[in-house]
Amino acid sequence: MNVRISAKAIIIDNDRLLLTKNKDDEGHFYLFPGGGQEHGETLHDAVKRECLEEIGEEVEVGELLFIREYIGKNHEHASFDSNFHQVEHYFICRLLNENDILPSNPDSHQVGMEWLPVQHLQNYRIYPKELLSYLIKYTKNRSTPVYLGDIN
Repeated sequence: MNVRISAKAIIIDNDRLLLTKNKDDEGHFYLFPGGGQEHGETLHDAVKRECLEEIGEEVEVGELLFIREYIGKNHEHASFDSNFHQVEHYFICRLLNENDILPSNPDSHQVGMEWLPVQHLQNYRIYPKELLSYLIKYTKNRSTPVYLGDIN
């Protein structure tokens, strides 16, 4: 079993968070832009490439804010991803330009992007769910751990 490494962007502007909007059988859900690191690619390069693919925008990569693990056998979807293990690196990012460019390579469930108000994030189906409380603490200038462990 291999461990997949990924890099994700946390893009906040005017108290709004930019997420990819996705759709499944249960309706809409939201994810942080980002994805798997390719061989020979730095984490910064991975998050830049993934943002171009998923939100169609170039980003400036800032500090590493969170590291989250996802070990499939420990969570709600264990029936189909029990062998999946991913380590995700969440970086604060800033859009270099805000154009109306379309994603060049969106994920299969992705139907768009959306700015969501930080104060109402709990009202949306956002994954990983447990990351939201840490993100809200961060936006209120509260100290948060970097390593969050195996959370969903």
